Amino acid sequence: MKKQLTFGVIVGSRGFFPHHLAKEGREEMIKALDADGYKCIVLSPEQTQHGAVQTPDDARHCAELFKQHREEIDGIIVTLPNFGEERAIVDAIRLSTLKVPVLVQATPDRADIMKIANRRDSFCGKMSACNNLMQYGIPYSLTALHTVSPSSDAFKKDLAWFAAVCRVVNGFKNLRIGAIGARPAAFNTVRYSEKLLELNGISVETLDLSEILGRINHMNDTDDAAQSKLAAIKSYVATSGIPEAALMKMAKLGAVIDGWMKETYCTISAIQCWTSLEEYFGVVPCTVMSMMSENLFSSACETDVVGVLSMYGLALASQTPSALLDWNNNYGEDPDKAVCFHCSNLPKHFFADVRMDYQEIIAGTVGKENTFGTCVGRVKAGAMSYLRFSTDDFDGKIRGYVGEGEFTNDPLETFGGAGVVRIPKLQKLLRMICERGFEHHVAANFSTVASPVYEAATRYLGWDMHYHEDPNA
Repeated sequence: MKKQLTFGVIVGSRGFFPHHLAKEGREEMIKALDADGYKCIVLSPEQTQHGAVQTPDDARHCAELFKQHREEIDGIIVTLPNFGEERAIVDAIRLSTLKVPVLVQATPDRADIMKIANRRDSFCGKMSACNNLMQYGIPYSLTALHTVSPSSDAFKKDLAWFAAVCRVVNGFKNLRIGAIGARPAAFNTVRYSEKLLELNGISVETLDLSEILGRINHMNDTDDAAQSKLAAIKSYVATSGIPEAALMKMAKLGAVIDGWMKETYCTISAIQCWTSLEEYFGVVPCTVMSMMSENLFSSACETDVVGVLSMYGLALASQTPSALLDWNNNYGEDPDKAVCFHCSNLPKHFFADVRMDYQEIIAGTVGKENTFGTCVGRVKAGAMSYLRFSTDDFDGKIRGYVGEGEFTNDPLETFGGAGVVRIPKLQKLLRMICERGFEHHVAANFSTVASPVYEAATRYLGWDMHYHEDPNA
């Protein structure tokens, strides 16, 4: 999933402003992008004056260049080293037919050189560019500061933020989710609208558990896929005390799921567990799912399709693994703390230390020998972003909430995969979740990416989002 991002760059310029500003601004932006490891597609000085866009012809040249690289371009950066010709800028974007995020940056003037030879007026030009983008119906994002130098640390942060926005928006395009098994009968909470997802360009590929088990029955212990997955499991997590027969079952399950995901071009998955796999196959799928999530191919239990979409949104933004957790328990009497828990398929990235064990809850029903395969340990301390998407059938839209907090080192003695979280004004968040009827599952990630996820979901995907304790509100 990790790849070098490529930005289409539009250098705005207006004819009666100093041309050297456009030339220098283009070079400064290219240098800034290159320094941070981004590629750029931008007009050359041979194609237009200084490689800028200021005439109708320039707009068409830029649009054609972007079309030639449409499969590469993840987002567009409009840089304004001077006021900029706003109509040429928006025409270039419209004519390119690209539907990617757009960032508008304006370079600041210096108070000591404000005479005609060096005056930019980008401060003002940015407003005109944004006004025209609005008129053309082109969604766009803004830098944290109204004017910011491309070579500054502040713009470096803007780029990282915008890159996360682009990864989320583009990662959801034509996304295919594997739904393996039916929703557990007791979990009405994970119901969702497949049609609303499809309307938003996200497809769901379904597979009955019987087909998974049937494929497993046709696989020999000595098959390369089974042996390869068995070795991967043993190198992934400590398996001391786990029966070899159970490990082989997990290996076959993982190999079959991997093969089906490749066949159907699915990137992420939601898998039925409770309690069919334990009763009729004899292991839990937790370790197999943990391994997928660890490699940024998020996997959610209880066939929570929109839950795994939430996991993937955070993983795209941060480029680190996500987990699906229950908002599970209060933590003593602290109103801003709670216990987040699953039993567990958390990726290894989440744990201070981890080992394979059996699923203590289900074991009481189906027997310990049928529940090996959980990843057990204490969730480590660190920054936390959380996210939940949900399909709202009544209003015909996708909605959600996002925010940030932290996993703490507070003492906790329990089983499964669990951690204590601290979230500012948690009681307010919990009330909103209950009042609006959100699910008890939430995606979590060791990151601070609530802002770019919110930007991607609201501005470019058009989803109805609540940002808990939005610092910019």
